[in-house]
Amino acid sequence: MSEKISIIRQRFESANQKQVQGLYQKYAKDTRIGVQNLICKYKKQEEKLQEERERLEGMREFEHCYAACQMICGIDEAGRGPLAGPVVAGAVILPEDCEILYLNDSKKLSAKKREKLYDEIMEKAVATGVGMASPARIDEINILQATYEAMREAIGKLGVMPEILLNDAVTIPEVDICQVPIIKGDAKSVSIAAASILAKVTRDRLMVQYDEILPQYGFAKHKGYGSAEHIAALKKYGPSPIHRRTFIKNVL
Repeated sequence: MSEKISIIRQRFESANQKQVQGLYQKYAKDTRIGVQNLICKYKKQEEKLQEERERLEGMREFEHCYAACQMICGIDEAGRGPLAGPVVAGAVILPEDCEILYLNDSKKLSAKKREKLYDEIMEKAVATGVGMASPARIDEINILQATYEAMREAIGKLGVMPEILLNDAVTIPEVDICQVPIIKGDAKSVSIAAASILAKVTRDRLMVQYDEILPQYGFAKHKGYGSAEHIAALKKYGPSPIHRRTFIKNVL
């Protein structure tokens, strides 16, 4: 008597990659549509997983290029453009050949996916560091210099000394570590992508906290960026303590 399809489904769901191969062979001659659909489903999942691993391998080009360095650190920032809130920088050192599936430029990921990846990065990373510059500091020294300052702080909070920095597009002044600026690096390097997620999630969480204190501006929704809703609130209520005065002068 043939096994129930529900039982076969449970076997596939609980099997590891090696065991799944055996299940393919075991049920290859089962002509029931439900069984063949199961086999087809899991084979498609394997194909997608292989494609994802190949994509990630392409994002390790710079990590492989500088493989002689054991401590490769990715650097990126979040929040250079908003009208309110800090600029936040992330620094991440991943283990060699670390696999974090679906790691990518934070801007290409949903908030839910970023949160999930953030937890995995924090779990797997050799070291992480976060730095930030306040709106007042941004107004005082300008956004570029404030970004550099946040990046230097992030590096300092790693707890270990990187041998090389892979940066998203910039060369950070006053840092005595070899640096490699990579244009659109958050889409080309797993280390920079991890740093971009660290910075983005940290900043987004902070803006949600600000929203609890200053709910009239809608920070939880737009995270301080210049949306129509934000600009309307700014004109109605005036600037808050976390608005960047040098950014909003033209708006007001």
